[in-house]
Amino acid sequence: MKIQPLGDRVLVEPVKEDEVNKGGIIIPDTAKEKPQQGKVIAVGTGKLDDQGKKIEFNVKKGDKVLMPKYGGTEVKIDGKEYQIMREEDILGIIEG
Repeated sequence: MKIQPLGDRVLVEPVKEDEVNKGGIIIPDTAKEKPQQGKVIAVGTGKLDDQGKKIEFNVKKGDKVLMPKYGGTEVKIDGKEYQIMREEDILGIIEG
């Protein structure tokens, strides 16, 4: 299944944290924090300014981004979890 976000929305796949910490302790799902990093899977059609011109996105498909802990809408597609959020809710692009 393929999803194309609309407007200024972005589809992000959260990057899961390791199940085991450095000391070898297994961390249950209930104790894990929500992911704050993700990979941009798709970008929307674009937001329009007051004159009707399309505003370019700052993020692109494949970018690794920093996102808020409790932002966006969680969706499940083909058994994978994603978040759809407005581009303005993305905190930054992770480089390197």
